[in-house]
Amino acid sequence: MKKVKWLIWVLVLAVAGAGIWYWKFREEKTTIILNTEKPQYGTISNTITATGTLQPVDTVAVGSQVSGTINKVFVDFNSTVKKGQLLAQIDKSLLQAQVEQISANLQQAKSNLVYQQSNFERQSKLYNVGAVSKAELETAQYQYNAAKDNVNSVAAQLSSASRNLSFTDISSPIDGTVLSRNVSEGQTVASSFNTPTLFSIAKDLTNMQVQASVDEADIGNVAQGQRVVFTVDAFPEDTFSGRVKEIRLQPSTSANVVSYTTLIDAPNADKRLKPGMTASIFIYTKEVENALLVPASAFTFRPDSVISKLYTIEGKGNRKPPATVDSGQRRTEKAGYVWVKKDSSLILRPVVTGMNNETERQIISGLSTDDVVVTGYEQLKGKQSAKTTSPFMPQRRPGGSGGNRGGSGNRPPQ
Repeated sequence: MKKVKWLIWVLVLAVAGAGIWYWKFREEKTTIILNTEKPQYGTISNTITATGTLQPVDTVAVGSQVSGTINKVFVDFNSTVKKGQLLAQIDKSLLQAQVEQISANLQQAKSNLVYQQSNFERQSKLYNVGAVSKAELETAQYQYNAAKDNVNSVAAQLSSASRNLSFTDISSPIDGTVLSRNVSEGQTVASSFNTPTLFSIAKDLTNMQVQASVDEADIGNVAQGQRVVFTVDAFPEDTFSGRVKEIRLQPSTSANVVSYTTLIDAPNADKRLKPGMTASIFIYTKEVENALLVPASAFTFRPDSVISKLYTIEGKGNRKPPATVDSGQRRTEKAGYVWVKKDSSLILRPVVTGMNNETERQIISGLSTDDVVVTGYEQLKGKQSAKTTSPFMPQRRPGGSGGNRGGSGNRPPQ
C-alpha cells in the first residue's frame, strides 16, 4: 500500500513539473505581420512656420502743425470716421487775433501804396515841366515800388496766418477707425520741435495684414502669392487664410538670428481679427493636389532573413533606376524603390517620386492604387494577435493627404 501511494505522488510531481516546464520554458510561437498600405490620392505640401503680428494695411498718424490748447475732442477710441470729419479743435483765440492784426497791417500797407502811387504820378508831371529834379523823381518812384512790395509781403503773412488758423481744426485725412486717442480737452499741444500724434486712424479693418518674421534658412522658399494659413490665440479652434504679399529685403538681427519681414494679406470681413494679435503662421511653399501618395516608411523597408522565410523575394538583384526628369536647374524627380506584396511574394518595384514632406512621398510613376506597398513588419509572440499602435504616433488620414509637415515638424492646419 505504501508503494502505491509513493508511486502516485511521484506521478503527480512528474505531471506538475512537466506542466510547469511547458508553461514557463516552452518556446512561444512567433507571428509575423506585414504592415502594408495602398497608394492613395491626396494633397501633399511643404510648409514653413513663422510668427507675426496682425496690423492694419494702412495706418495714419494724425498730428497738429500748430501749438495751443485742445478746446474740443469730437471722437474717441474705435470711432468710425470719414475723410474730412472734424476730430478735434485747438483754441483759436491767439491765432485769430494774429490774423486780425495782419489784416489791419495789410489795409495800412494798401493805403500807403495809394498815397505813394499818387505822389509818384505828381512828381512825374512836375519833372516833365522842369519843376523838380531827377533825384526827387527817383525818390518818389522808389517809395512807390517799396509800398507795392510791402503790400505783397503783408498779404503773404496774412495767408500764412490764415492757414495756421485753419490748422486748429484737426480733420481726418482718410475714412477709417480711430485706433488711439492721445489727447483730451484742455491739454496743451506743443509742435515747436516735432509734430505730436493726436490720433491714430486705421484705414480699413476689413483688410488686415500679418507682419511675419521668417528665418533666413526658410526665406529662400518663400515667394509672393503663396498660400498662408494662420491661427491666433483668441480663436484657437479657427484658422485664417491669406497670401504672401511682400518680402522686404531689409534684414533684422536678434540674438545672432537673421530674419526677414514678410507681409501677408489677411482678409477680415467679419472684423474678428484685431490689430496687435499674435499669429502662428504656416506658409505653403509648395503644394501638389491630386497626387498619388505612399508613406515615406515604404522607402526604408528592406526584407531581412525573417521575411525571407515566409515570402518569396523577387527582383532583389534588379536595381536599374527608372527614368527621371531634369528641369534644367535641378532634378525635380528622383528614382526610388518600394516592395510590393502580391500573394506570397514581395516584389521590388522601381518608382519615380516627386515631393517628399518626410511623412509621405508623391509617386510620379511605378505604382497604382491597386498595389499593396509594404511599409514594415511586426513580430507578435504568444497570444498577442493584433497590431499594437502607440496613441502618440500620428495616424494617416483617409484620402492620403497625410501629415504635411514644415521645416519645424509641426502639423499645419488645412
